[in-house]
Amino acid sequence: QVQLVESGGGFVQAGGSLRLSCAASGRTLSTYAMGWFRQAPGKERDFVAGISWSSGSMTMYADSVRGRFTISRDNTKNTVYLQMNSLKPEDTAVYYCAAAPRIGVPASPRSYNYWGQGTQVTVSS
Repeated sequence: QVQLVESGGGFVQAGGSLRLSCAASGRTLSTYAMGWFRQAPGKERDFVAGISWSSGSMTMYADSVRGRFTISRDNTKNTVYLQMNSLKPEDTAVYYCAAAPRIGVPASPRSYNYWGQGTQVTVSS
């Protein structure tokens, strides 16, 4: 079992930045691909960014965040990060991290076995 806990969410004005963290316990994260997803009220949970297992040599981003968000991992701390810059009101959502015991960077939520409880990000205009 892997337990994931997100932190770093909050309220920020448009153009601002936040860094989300996802800390894991139970197992080492190095054997999991990791993803960040977000869900706005009344909408589906969407893929935001993902990083491959081990060294994280492969990353993938949704078109809506590419160039503004950066995913990274620190296996020594068993933690994954999402640096979010140039935030927009449409980035407002609950952000979830998830772990997938898979090669590559899955974009489908169905590929992920473990989920955190989510952290709220609110961007004002």
